[in-house]
Amino acid sequence: MMKHSTSILGRARLTARLAVMVPLSVLLLASCEHSGPTGPRPLAIITVTPNPNTMAVGATQQFVATGQDVDGNVVPISPAPTWSVVAGGGTISGSGLFTAGVSTGTFANTIQASSGGVSGFASVSVTAGTLASISVAPNPVSLATGANVQFAATGRDANGNIVPISPTWSVVNGGGSINSSSGLFTAGASAGAFSQTIKATSGSVSGFASVTVVAAAGALASITITPNPVSLVANATQQFTASGQDANGVVIAISPAPTWSVVNGGGSINSSSGAFTAGASAGAFPNTVKATSGSVSGFASVTVTVAPAGQLASITITPNPVSMVANGTQQFTASGQDANGVVIAISPAPTWSVVNGGGSINSSSGLFTAGASTGAFSQTIKATSGSVSGFASVTVVAAAGGLVSITITPNPASMAVNATQQFTASGQDANGVVVPISPAPTWSVVNGGGSINSSSGLFTAGALSGSFANTIKATSGSISGFASVTVTSASPSVGPSLGTAAAFAVLGSTAVSCTGVSNIAGDVGVAPAGAVTGFPAPCTISAPGRATPHINDAVATTAQADVTPAYNALAAMPCGTALTGQDLGGKTLAPGVYCFTSSAQLTGILTLAGPANGLWVFQVASALTTGTSAQVVLSGGAQAKNVFWQIGSSATLGQTTAFQGNIIAAVSVTLVQGASLHGRALSKAGVTMDTNIITLP
Repeated sequence: MMKHSTSILGRARLTARLAVMVPLSVLLLASCEHSGPTGPRPLAIITVTPNPNTMAVGATQQFVATGQDVDGNVVPISPAPTWSVVAGGGTISGSGLFTAGVSTGTFANTIQASSGGVSGFASVSVTAGTLASISVAPNPVSLATGANVQFAATGRDANGNIVPISPTWSVVNGGGSINSSSGLFTAGASAGAFSQTIKATSGSVSGFASVTVVAAAGALASITITPNPVSLVANATQQFTASGQDANGVVIAISPAPTWSVVNGGGSINSSSGAFTAGASAGAFPNTVKATSGSVSGFASVTVTVAPAGQLASITITPNPVSMVANGTQQFTASGQDANGVVIAISPAPTWSVVNGGGSINSSSGLFTAGASTGAFSQTIKATSGSVSGFASVTVVAAAGGLVSITITPNPASMAVNATQQFTASGQDANGVVVPISPAPTWSVVNGGGSINSSSGLFTAGALSGSFANTIKATSGSISGFASVTVTSASPSVGPSLGTAAAFAVLGSTAVSCTGVSNIAGDVGVAPAGAVTGFPAPCTISAPGRATPHINDAVATTAQADVTPAYNALAAMPCGTALTGQDLGGKTLAPGVYCFTSSAQLTGILTLAGPANGLWVFQVASALTTGTSAQVVLSGGAQAKNVFWQIGSSATLGQTTAFQGNIIAAVSVTLVQGASLHGRALSKAGVTMDTNIITLP
């Protein structure tokens, strides 16, 4: 009985063991079946890094491509990826080394790495380079003794991109006094011409303006608002200032003080101070900021852009570095950027401190006062908001010495034949501290390239292109400075000739009407039997246009006759791409002939990307209309003068549209309130305008 029980027990244990083993074997078999053959799966994804990337104009960045299969496992990219730039921003080598171009902007998904049918992308933001030049406005300016004028300074890199600056202002050749931080100038009691006397300095770069002070002035005749135009991100603020002029252009006090208002949208403004706050909607708002005193008004235009939201990632302090004398003062400013380099508001406002000596600073305003001890104080100025800080360096010198060197800006300068360039000179002592140039420099051209005004430094390029090394010379006593100039051939216009009509920004055959405050930079005319209304008020004509319209005269008649062959030549061009039924908004188009067998519309942004000699022709059988705030954007060197819109009936540019190119319409051209045109409005019937800006290309 005992033996039988043991046998039963043994069989039970064996059964239990088998019960465990069978599932394990099944799992192992299933695992083997699932794994299948070993080895990498096919390439499914390419990731390009870094992404996004922010860099200065002209800088380089090595991009890297990594391949993954559908499960995210890293696999080799074979064949090796082909690199290309598909949305502008610069150039890239076969190895993925990207070189940023000379234009700033955000270029989404522009870096492409492709292998077989798989591609990966990365975005690039190109920011302005280092400060290379400063321009001061207004320049020149005339004002009465004791009168005030607000100067503004604009910084640019070597490629002309705007660089934010907070300059130190000074008067170097007499004429009055200036607030060193704000740029508000007060004319002295002595009349005279004071060449290059207003100086705005940031680091080692300076810009200048000339002032003429007169003994007496007339009544208020015009008001000028600065800055104008201005571009702001949504909800940002901008302080506008107004200066008054008499009928001779002499700056005089505005009395009563101007009342500020916004007349064409874009934001709101403090009616007494002129502090403007941009709205939340992007768009171009021409002549929207208005300053009024009595019956006289001045206007300024605003463009509002929408910046991507981001958290504060870095703070930049300007100027940096700065050299100053002991016990001197310097106003520092701070700007915030998110992780993508987009400028954003600093909130809470930065707290200022001095961390490595050199002086003291106002913790809330950023006004720094140098100490009595000289030396170099690296990264001593600190601006902090939350956990983010920025720094700037200061060098304190005992006192400025005598003039030992002269620096000319811009240097080098590149310009087209017969173009003009304002050169400015700044003096430095043996320690590099900026000092006044006395006597004022005499300008000359020593190696060809053009001619220069010996007192003002205004250079006019010659008719021959070439590189002219160290040709611009500024001399004071025994000290001279030099700058080089490259003169380039002017880029030619392409497409059909407009003949004498090329001088006209607006030309109709039956009527030209203008309401609202508008400015047309080019000739305005009607012929052979029409009427013009709205000039000289509220609409004005500015250079290069004649001050008064051509009304049924020989000039307008000849120009109107020249429009017909240009229209016919455009209509006869073979169609390259049919776009009938498609919205031009959201498209990026290379040079070519694009045709619509019926009407055409543009909502959003149309980008024309191509070289300076590229030609774009749009053949529209009936009407062209644009939506509110539509835009035509040019990239890659494309020029508005080489864009032609041949319209079979009428063209209507919607509210706040920013349009580019030559419109030649068989019937009419209408610019709705706030629309702007960089080009020409040429019509075989009428042209209607309402609060617009039109500029010849």
